[in-house]
Amino acid sequence: MVTGVSETLRRKRESGDGALIGYLPLGFPTIDESVDAAIGIARSGVDVLELGVPYSDPVMDGPVIQAATQRALLNGFRLFHIFEAVRRITSECDANVLLMTYWNPVVQYGVERFADDLLDAGGSGLITPDLIPDEAVDWIAASERTGLDRVFLAAPSSNDARLAQAVESSRGFVYTVSTMGITGARTDVDAAARTLVSRLRDAGVENACVGLGISTPEQVREVLEYADGAIVGSALVKALGDGGVDAVSALAAQLASGTTRTRKNLKGSW
Repeated sequence: MVTGVSETLRRKRESGDGALIGYLPLGFPTIDESVDAAIGIARSGVDVLELGVPYSDPVMDGPVIQAATQRALLNGFRLFHIFEAVRRITSECDANVLLMTYWNPVVQYGVERFADDLLDAGGSGLITPDLIPDEAVDWIAASERTGLDRVFLAAPSSNDARLAQAVESSRGFVYTVSTMGITGARTDVDAAARTLVSRLRDAGVENACVGLGISTPEQVREVLEYADGAIVGSALVKALGDGGVDAVSALAAQLASGTTRTRKNLKGSW
């Protein structure tokens, strides 16, 4: 099935460029500001929005994102706010909207109900960092029914069987974790990411997007030499916290300047 996200990545690839995927947590610093920030970075060159669902036990998030999501929860963010926010964002911009959520909130809300409400709000699907395909029967069924994307993770430690399973089960793209550990900007994006994307290509992946540790236009450009998308999170969250909507939009525009691939004819990269 060709979905909105895969179509966006295809268009970028055919134009000779790669995609920029930007993460921001919903509800931070407030619901209204998070909506304005998401619209702002989409208008500044982010192709796919990854919107984080605040959760009380964000074990895979680094300190910047943890602090932001905890602030959102303290300010009263609740699950029902998700769909209101997504609806407002998708009514104002064309970027695809994926929710990054731990699995427990979806189960608590009801998997089928969550899928229906996300689809109704104009969302494109879910990134589920703590859900593996083996345990995703309910979500796979709901996403098949609704046509929503399901993005599973692949890590450098994944064996070939796990990578093949992630490729087969994902729709939209496979989230390619560039380092082992939690999220956060780093001075260098691990060389392991390039090897991991190559292994995913061998497993037949359509789209592989690299996240964890990307924070500069130069790193975006480096990643897009071999991947279909570059995912930026902590740097954007920090910019929003430090300088508000204008600052995060300006950073998104800078990062988008790195999306033109410098090795368009690199054989076997995509």
